[in-house]
Amino acid sequence: MEREHHLIPLKVHGVLVDPNTDTQIVVLRDDGNTEVLPIWVGTAEGTSIRLALEGIVPPRPMSHDLITSFAQHLGFTVTKVIITEVKENTYYAVLHLTANGIERVIDCRPSDAIAVAVRTKSPIYVTAEVLERKSSEHLDAWLAKLDLKHSDQSES
Repeated sequence: MEREHHLIPLKVHGVLVDPNTDTQIVVLRDDGNTEVLPIWVGTAEGTSIRLALEGIVPPRPMSHDLITSFAQHLGFTVTKVIITEVKENTYYAVLHLTANGIERVIDCRPSDAIAVAVRTKSPIYVTAEVLERKSSEHLDAWLAKLDLKHSDQSES
């Protein structure tokens, strides 16, 4: 399992559309903006994360809303999400759930883990090893685009 003392807390900074791949990029940053982790996700997952970040509740529950509802109704609390490793440009994650003093760890895709974490306001962590191996190709251009988008929105 992951080594808890090597975990770095991250927050979702935003979700960008990658026009080259028809996917979306979830940008995670630490509080000091010194560490950045971009994760490419599918359109549905990126949209789900974006809706939750913006506080938009769809007319019918999305899959991540259903997962969150199941957890709550069964008495589970999502205590944290950890992005545990990266292999061949694929990230891996786990959800930590607790109920009645018992912790369960569930393997999942990072996009699903992040979507649930945003909905439950649970902390997101990454291992130091993942940050060391992250893919940062074209990262500066994407971050500049994200910062520009945020400054445009704040001026409106």
